[in-house]
Amino acid sequence: MSFATETKNELARIEPEKKCCQLAEIAGFLRVSGSLRLAGGGKFKIVITTENPAVARHYKKLIKEYFQVDTELEIGEAAGPKKGRAYLLTIDPNMRSEQILRETGILLVREGNNYISDGIYSDLIKTKCCRKSYLRGIFMGSGTISDPEKSYHLEIVCSSKNLANDLKKMINSFVDLSAKIVERKNHYIVYMKSSEYICDTLAIMGAHSQMLEFENVKIKKELVNETVRITNCDNANTDRTLDASQRQLKNIKKIQKTKGLGCLPEKLRAVAELRLEYPEASLVQLAEMMDPPMKKSGINNRFRKIEEIAGKL
Repeated sequence: MSFATETKNELARIEPEKKCCQLAEIAGFLRVSGSLRLAGGGKFKIVITTENPAVARHYKKLIKEYFQVDTELEIGEAAGPKKGRAYLLTIDPNMRSEQILRETGILLVREGNNYISDGIYSDLIKTKCCRKSYLRGIFMGSGTISDPEKSYHLEIVCSSKNLANDLKKMINSFVDLSAKIVERKNHYIVYMKSSEYICDTLAIMGAHSQMLEFENVKIKKELVNETVRITNCDNANTDRTLDASQRQLKNIKKIQKTKGLGCLPEKLRAVAELRLEYPEASLVQLAEMMDPPMKKSGINNRFRKIEEIAGKL
């Protein structure tokens, strides 16, 4: 089961207590998962489609609880290239479909005429709890989230630019959240790629178990990345130490072959002899071996003077 499916399954177990939150969640889900069909006499039939059985059961129950309407549930084949089942909830005109459309802010009136809106009805999301519910509903309708093992990506597909802009504005109204919009195949995608934003969004929607799982994966990945970084850093330091050691040995042997180490001042000769004895030791290790012990900068200074002498030979 995918991470996105498990997230929706967890969200489908949430039962909003407040009536305003119930309506906001229904409206969010209906906005992206519902379609309208003419039923004659200028009346509408609502068909809600989802491929998740837990989500279908959840909204059948929620719609019945809020609107006292028992929707018809049918099982069919999923549309498009994906194979699988689709779950259809149908609301006929005799089930007060027009009232549901009006109350969810989908069917509005302008200059005495009905029209289908394509944004978020602002009266539904006046409070923070209702915005959370609306976000949960619209995510269960057309949202998805990548497996954090592979990448950090959460997106919600919107059919219109107006809806995408309203959704982005609503998401960004939460503290420390920021969503973006991209157009893809005649749809507008509201998305987030920041792991912090995605984690906070899961918490806001109420998917706390999935949020903890997301955090665990994120921490594991960060630990692995940090281990790799430290290992690479250690390897690079080792390489630099060996390169410096070889250069120092080359200078010392040149002096030894040309004039002998006896030509060096006593302090430089002591460092040169120590390097010959411990060719792979780091500067810190050599400094600690000196009698009395020195600092790394001090012994590095002496090797520079040896290099200058070797360069003149």
